[in-house]
Amino acid sequence: MQTRKLGSNGTNTLEVSALGLGCMGMSFGYGPPHDKHEMIALLRAAVDRGVTFFDTAEVYGPYANEELLGEALAPVRAKVLIATKFGFRIDQEGRREGGLDSRPEHIREVAEASLRRLRCETIDLFYQHRVDPAVPIEEVAGAVQDLIRAGKVRHFGLSEASVATIRRAHAVQPVTALQSEYSLWWREPEAEMLPALESLGIGFVPFSPLGRGFLSGKIDERTTFDASDMRNTVPRFSIEARKANKALIDVLTAIASARGVTPAQLALAWLLAKKPWIVPIPGTTRLARLEENIAAADITLSAEDLAQIEQSAARIPVHGARYSQQMARLVDR
Repeated sequence: MQTRKLGSNGTNTLEVSALGLGCMGMSFGYGPPHDKHEMIALLRAAVDRGVTFFDTAEVYGPYANEELLGEALAPVRAKVLIATKFGFRIDQEGRREGGLDSRPEHIREVAEASLRRLRCETIDLFYQHRVDPAVPIEEVAGAVQDLIRAGKVRHFGLSEASVATIRRAHAVQPVTALQSEYSLWWREPEAEMLPALESLGIGFVPFSPLGRGFLSGKIDERTTFDASDMRNTVPRFSIEARKANKALIDVLTAIASARGVTPAQLALAWLLAKKPWIVPIPGTTRLARLEENIAAADITLSAEDLAQIEQSAARIPVHGARYSQQMARLVDR
């Protein structure tokens, strides 16, 4: 697989596969955790197919996802780059209801624990999972800078941070990558975020590049989700919203069919065409879907293709909020 660079300022550059793998759903968020041995096989299959960039977080499980990656990737650790995250307070029962916590001492504690679970000596990319309004971002950046100087972290990242917060953090410790949602059905980053990242030389890692599975064309108003699936709480996945949003899927399916690709591949190829420093991290728990997604990295969309997608998508409003009210409060504005 081709590679891309996140960050563009000397030591701030991280070279990764053009598509990464979001690993959350293997352990958390989309129903019960999947069989560990099957997920280990899937992770190693991703490496065999050229994926070098793997995304996790301590809160995915909690802890279980980091442990899974640690075991699966230990034999190939020199070939891969692992991103993980800090910023939530996890209580003694292993729940994240404790809220946000980006105090420097907590960041150091999380780094040490994540290193043990990931079975490595250095975290390649350490994101603040959500901006903590109780802790100045300068203190957060300084704490990660100390970890970088100590050799325990290589690169600093932010997730769902505002442009103003990114600029303040970047002035203390260069930010290599921002991770936030971006796809054909959530395009808010195009207004202010993408220009700011380009001017600062910061890479962009879109999570949910397939709209939590919706842009694959495999979900409609008849689809049911497990009781523990987070999509049950997302307004955009209400039955009414799914019915309305099918209009976008119909358009993408028609364009994809004409190009001989799947809707998911079209959505990923569109993202890759936006900027050379964008690295989407679609998640999956199935080998067939992994291979489908990876193939998108070899699709080149023409100017005519991109114009057709833009014009068609612009005519179709997307219905429903992307987060529940509880989760929306954690997004930095």
